[in-house]
Amino acid sequence: MKINYKKERELFPVVAGLILACCVIFSACSTKNNRELIEPGKLWPDKDGNHIQAHGGGVIKIKNTYFWYGEQRSQGLDPNYRYVSCYSSKDLMNWKFRGNVLKMTAPDSLASNWVLERPKVFYNEKTGKCVMYFHIDVNYGIANMGMAVSDSPTSEFKYIKRFRPMGHESRDISQFIDNDGSAYLIYEDRKIWGTRIVKLSDDYMELEKEVSVLEYVKMEGGGIFHKDGLYYLVGSRLTGWNPNPNVYATAPSLEGPWSKLNGIAPKEVKTYGSQTTMLLTVAGTKDTTVIFLGDIWRPENQHTSTYLWMPLKVGDGKLWLPEPQPWKINVKTGVVDYK
Repeated sequence: MKINYKKERELFPVVAGLILACCVIFSACSTKNNRELIEPGKLWPDKDGNHIQAHGGGVIKIKNTYFWYGEQRSQGLDPNYRYVSCYSSKDLMNWKFRGNVLKMTAPDSLASNWVLERPKVFYNEKTGKCVMYFHIDVNYGIANMGMAVSDSPTSEFKYIKRFRPMGHESRDISQFIDNDGSAYLIYEDRKIWGTRIVKLSDDYMELEKEVSVLEYVKMEGGGIFHKDGLYYLVGSRLTGWNPNPNVYATAPSLEGPWSKLNGIAPKEVKTYGSQTTMLLTVAGTKDTTVIFLGDIWRPENQHTSTYLWMPLKVGDGKLWLPEPQPWKINVKTGVVDYK
């Protein structure tokens, strides 16, 4: 067979061009949902291009992977169930949907309008179990805490029970793990118009000890972090779904005494339209960054509710939530960069 080398040379640029075009298209398709920034307040697509549905949630880290749990509010869900979703990420910017890890009907013959809100998951290194706590209620009258357990962060959680922690009302809850590995729940008690902080047992399966009570602070959704020898408690005022000026207090220990409340942002911006759900500390090789995790609620269209994640300014016993702007973080170094 005689080969026409001249014709082959003429066709080569065409073939090479087609190959290059295919590579570009493939690359674009494979990276189209890869995010390089966190954009507070905007719709946040997961790796499949769907807006993340993890409202009122919390984030934990297991080895080098972050897991984000929250209220699943997608359209078209079976109204007979309540769902908790799970997402995973290596960099806090790009999240993969790992499924709805909790799907349950009304427990203990509760009314059909029951709610499951603000799920928080703890991973116990000793037992290998994941323990979830959440607010469970009917018409916001029974004020219970619910509990579920799983064998891994992405497998199905089994409902265990509902109860009033230490015999008290419990509505909005948050979580905190101290430097020594001790785990705590923070929850609102409307009877005292305040916040309670409770230490969990070593296996995280029981509420062991109440360590602090803040009466008459009228605060919910409280989150805690510990930095430079000081504990910071951040929470929202009691205005339902509507945003308000979130506040914070400090203390030398979780037992207190707690300082008076101070604002975390200019009062008039109402926390930039958000409400705190948790504080996430990223301790890197070069810096330690504390991230404010907030929800921007849209109660009439819950599935469109977005998130306000921003690094806090912390120093000299004070904190401040900067005006939201696009940013990114290197989770290894803890260093934040702004667009």
